[in-house]
Amino acid sequence: MSTKIFINLPVQDLPRSRDFFTKLGYSFDPQFSDENAASLVISDNIIVMLLVESFYGTFTKKKIADAHETSEVMLALSADSREQVDELVDRALASGGQPTGETQDHGFMYGRAFEDPDGHHWEVTWMDMSAVQEQS
Repeated sequence: MSTKIFINLPVQDLPRSRDFFTKLGYSFDPQFSDENAASLVISDNIIVMLLVESFYGTFTKKKIADAHETSEVMLALSADSREQVDELVDRALASGGQPTGETQDHGFMYGRAFEDPDGHHWEVTWMDMSAVQEQS
């Protein structure tokens, strides 16, 4: 059985968030989406539930972090190439995302990062697995 991960993120404006991630090339599962939530499909095993803040608040007694002010999580996605890293991050920036951090280029590993419109930190990284030595 393959493990799935369901990430829940609070959002201020659900239609804006849906539009942003649609522009990045992602889709939504309508079965688990409504006016309070959008089920963002990253891959077969990674689903991000974008939840309107008031709805998100029903699942926790804690104060909801403002991701523009507080780091709550860094979400990292793998890419198949350096070009794919640039393509996704460039689309994010053109669609309303904000750059964050510096480009990381270590030859065998390359990455860039952006914040989505709600301030959530996303990293996109490519690694040349043939350059990674097996540890024993």
